[in-house]
Amino acid sequence: MKRFSFILMLLLLPLCLKAQEAAEKAEKIKNDPEYLWGEGFGDTYANANQQALANLVSKISVNVRSEFTIDETEINSSAGGDFNSVMESVVKTYAHGNLSNTHELIISTKPEAHVLRYIKTSEVQRMFKEREDRIMSYIASARNAERESRIDDALRNYYWALCLLKSLQHPNAMKYRVDGIDVTLTVWIPEQINSIVSLVKGEVTSIEENMIGLLFTYKGNPVTSLDFHYWDGQNFSNIESAKDGIAEIEMRPGADMSKLDITYEYEYTGQMNQDNELQMVSQVFNGTKFPKAKSKIIAGKKSEQKKAQAVYQEAVKNMSVATHAVSVAQPKNYIKDIESIVTAIRKKDYASVQSLFSPEGYNMFTSLINYGQATIMGNPEIKCYDMNGRVICRSVPMKFKFKNNKRSFVEDVTFTFNKDNRIETVAFGLDKVARDDIFNRHGTAWNDTVRMVIATFLENYKTAFALKRLDYIKSIFDDDAIIIVGHMVKTAKGKPGENQKYLDNKMVKYNRIDKKQYIKNLEKCFASNEFINIRFYDNEVSKMGKGGELFGIQIHQDYYSSSYADTGYLFLMVDINDADQPIIKVRTWQPQRDPNINSNYPKDDRHYGLIDGGIFE
Repeated sequence: MKRFSFILMLLLLPLCLKAQEAAEKAEKIKNDPEYLWGEGFGDTYANANQQALANLVSKISVNVRSEFTIDETEINSSAGGDFNSVMESVVKTYAHGNLSNTHELIISTKPEAHVLRYIKTSEVQRMFKEREDRIMSYIASARNAERESRIDDALRNYYWALCLLKSLQHPNAMKYRVDGIDVTLTVWIPEQINSIVSLVKGEVTSIEENMIGLLFTYKGNPVTSLDFHYWDGQNFSNIESAKDGIAEIEMRPGADMSKLDITYEYEYTGQMNQDNELQMVSQVFNGTKFPKAKSKIIAGKKSEQKKAQAVYQEAVKNMSVATHAVSVAQPKNYIKDIESIVTAIRKKDYASVQSLFSPEGYNMFTSLINYGQATIMGNPEIKCYDMNGRVICRSVPMKFKFKNNKRSFVEDVTFTFNKDNRIETVAFGLDKVARDDIFNRHGTAWNDTVRMVIATFLENYKTAFALKRLDYIKSIFDDDAIIIVGHMVKTAKGKPGENQKYLDNKMVKYNRIDKKQYIKNLEKCFASNEFINIRFYDNEVSKMGKGGELFGIQIHQDYYSSSYADTGYLFLMVDINDADQPIIKVRTWQPQRDPNINSNYPKDDRHYGLIDGGIFE
């Protein structure tokens, strides 16, 4: 019996020594002024760890509260009544995303769990600096959007920057250089928002029964994109969208259509869940109201509506234009077919045009019609272009509205005819800015075919998500494609192929799933959402150094679905050596700029913090 006890003591001795070492290390950390720490006890590790983290947050808030200037009038009453509770709420907004760099020490697990969480005081200051960088990133995105008349993105990014600004240690001390002058952001950002909404002009272009056509311009030119609400005679609408200047709204019967109350969307609270820190900050501080975002549109006289209608129609016409593309010599028959389709959509007599489509094309068309309550906008002016023996007809502006969601979309729909003169593909076109960025490209790598193939590929890609075309998405991904979601790296398993050369890159060594799993994840996403809508902007396309017709596409993506919305940066490496079958070799997505990626670029450079083609060359 004594021998058994001796053996048991020998087995337990390492555990005792380990617990003793942990306890001694904990005491050293507690007595070291370089560290802040929190201690937790509980019946389980999870409870003890949660308590330790809460205790650490409280210690941080006490440590830094003298460094914070908080405007009490900005505080949401639900955040707490005294300064200490408010201070702790503010620090929690940092802790939620940034305390991953804390260290953990498990002192014991039995009979009671005992955990220590600690962080260097120098890391706390870095935590605050990272939020300043995020504010600067939002401002850079807002300014770029404003230059391209993407009013929705400009307002959203300015407003989100303003929200985060309130949570800084000294909000009024943060400056931003504009035209060689340092401006105070707490003053400058509201001025920018007010300036933008003041320069947006809405005009009535037509009134037919209870439908009103609208034209939105910014500094005299049609907006690229804009979100707004309107009073329909009984309630304010969900989010409505204008694309390339045009929009259409439906009023309730009997409503006054001579005066429209419009509110331009700028808060985008429904999308804040993509940035957990931003969402938490919005709950601590009151939102800033911008009365100038409310506008009244007066339906002018017939002559005034006619002038606005001419600009509206010009915007519709511009949707179909693709510069530096080869126009079809004899487009009449193609245009006639598209006009028949427009008539069929207006009459809801879809079967009457089935013969104009290939079987797959007609399936896409019916999916398009079922995508939302589809209506034609304006009088489409069709342009037809050649693409490697196919004919692409651009485009038919359409509005899509859904029964169970909170927004509508405007899309210009393109139709691709195959070599048998049947429509094989229906797609949502890129907006004018993104389209021009591709079609106006010059250089030896940019012939007419390349421009059209890339633009068409991006349009088909985003439409595949909207129409839930799993087979198409499966067909355009290489079996060995590298897939990066957020900052986690995933690569398809399978037969080794040319993509193996990318696997030595330091960014592609971690978690891997096969293509089958990626498609399976998409299938679940498609099944759980009434709609998905993707919008591309701020794109940059470059020829890769190797692989023939291999292109890197860096593009900003807005993603909307009936259950979720986000915005982020998408990179695609696409092989178009076979123009009829572009193949994605690399797909990466990240929610925001990461200072650990391409940090050698200046912070105002469009490549700063983004995964791009240079990483994979």
